[in-house]
Amino acid sequence: MINTQDLHIEEDIRPLFDFTYNSYSGAEVKDILTKTLGSKEAIFRRQELLKGFIANREILSDYSYYRFNLAEIYEFLETIFVGSVSTRNMRLKFMFSDKEREKKRGKLILLVRLFYAINTDYLSKIDTGVFPATYAAELEELKKFFASFDLERYETAFNKNKFGTKHMVELMLIITQKIGNGEAAAFWKRWFLFEAYLSVSTGITTHGFVFPVFDDAQFSLAEFYHPVLKKPVKNDITARHNVILLTGPNMSGKSTLLKAVSICVYLAHAGLAVPAAKAAMPFFSTISVAINLTDSIVSGYSHFMSEIITLKNVLLEAKNDSKCFAVFDELFRGTNIEDALEISTATIKGLTHFPNSLFFISTHLHQLKDMEEIKTNKINTCYIECNLADNIPAFTYKLKEGWSDLKLGRILFEKEGLNRLLAR
Repeated sequence: MINTQDLHIEEDIRPLFDFTYNSYSGAEVKDILTKTLGSKEAIFRRQELLKGFIANREILSDYSYYRFNLAEIYEFLETIFVGSVSTRNMRLKFMFSDKEREKKRGKLILLVRLFYAINTDYLSKIDTGVFPATYAAELEELKKFFASFDLERYETAFNKNKFGTKHMVELMLIITQKIGNGEAAAFWKRWFLFEAYLSVSTGITTHGFVFPVFDDAQFSLAEFYHPVLKKPVKNDITARHNVILLTGPNMSGKSTLLKAVSICVYLAHAGLAVPAAKAAMPFFSTISVAINLTDSIVSGYSHFMSEIITLKNVLLEAKNDSKCFAVFDELFRGTNIEDALEISTATIKGLTHFPNSLFFISTHLHQLKDMEEIKTNKINTCYIECNLADNIPAFTYKLKEGWSDLKLGRILFEKEGLNRLLAR
């Protein structure tokens, strides 16, 4: 079970990795970013693949072309009629239609020049030895496709202004054959995926993300942060127990911190690097992040019922021996404080019975501090620091071990003069 819509991966995180030049490669980036991988082995393969692109960064650093050129070529090839076309008939078609000939000539020149530049400047120079064998074979297929066009010959003809009907007929026959036997479709898929991996690897190096280590015995993030923030405060966390309880006053950054941890976990399970200086974690088969739960008009669920259903789904997974990573922000804030305290206590105690899973819970219930599990240090407790000076809060957004009893509601109420405004 993967429940991560509250992380807004496509809207917020995808732009950090999308440096593509066309919508087709962009769609492949989206596919990479919005799907987790089903095993550690699959994650390792993607990590090694991306490391291969990073190792070739010097060669690929200026990879670029005009977006318009690619769109023109792709549309041109997609609209070519595939059938049994003889050389004679194709030549006659070009000879008796000046408009058609010049139109196709322009498209074919675009194709030759773009393919020649991509192959000569980039693909031919890539060190395929640093890639996993399976992807190195894909790169060789890309090179073979370009080589089959004899691009240098046509590039030379064009440069000498000798690119004529003969060359056009030859190229059109090659193209129609490749479209007919499926080579062209396979090529586009390989090329767009190549660009997507290159784009993702560019995002990793641009933002300084690191590849995580998968270790069933630990969960640790050093200098992690939310990658969308312009000036993020970086924090460290190590899970000593399977339940981590987070406290801190409103506006201190609890939700943002939980999102930052969750983004690290999610990206790691998509086989990508994460926004941290160092990261180690188990492989989780279930990832559930509940941060922005709201009332649902369509389903008829209240906020509280949404919390109940989300928790139930996580517990069903944990009961089936799944390794679960779950985040519950302000658990049970959708009900009254008496009910919230009672069922929060039961929930936290119950979650300790699933040692192979990891649960992050933020809470506004200060009474939970009296739980036996907290007093006996069976649960991690941490808080986000906020200092008061002359009743003015100063948010540091730093994560500390321990518990925060700071309540800002009354202080801010008074600071804004609401008592005075409400007085008769």
